[in-house]
Amino acid sequence: MLNLRIYPDPVLRQKCEEVNPTDNLNLIFERMEEIMKEKEGVGFSAPQIGILKRLIVVKMNDEFVRLVNPEIIEGEGEEVCEEGCLSLPDVYLEIKRYQRVKVRGFTPEGVEREIIAEGLPARAFQHEIDHLNGILIIDHIPAEEKIDILMTYKYKAGTI
Repeated sequence: MLNLRIYPDPVLRQKCEEVNPTDNLNLIFERMEEIMKEKEGVGFSAPQIGILKRLIVVKMNDEFVRLVNPEIIEGEGEEVCEEGCLSLPDVYLEIKRYQRVKVRGFTPEGVEREIIAEGLPARAFQHEIDHLNGILIIDHIPAEEKIDILMTYKYKAGTI
């Protein structure tokens, strides 16, 4: 079974491979959506279940948007908001992101799609695409703050 990977799982730091959009990806997307529903997430990426493929799901207008090989092609405005990550439980950080993005990718049926998103969905697209490149929310904060967060996180997890 494909389960949620929790930091410091090394798969979360790897860059994902592009995927043929017409491959049968339904089971992977279904599992990603199951975990999102269970954990009340707004976005999810394939590496979070150990699959190094460029696949994301973002909840937008109460629907799940599935994208293959997504990329941000435009971004505008900036906002700083608290952000969490299912793979970093109980860690919430103030992260600066674009307020509005245009994302290009493919549907699981192989149709190219462009999506314009604002607010929380825009943030979720950016967050999930970061995952595809091995980037976590802790990589968006100053080094001193990152050290403090990781020491606290490891202490809570009982790994130090």
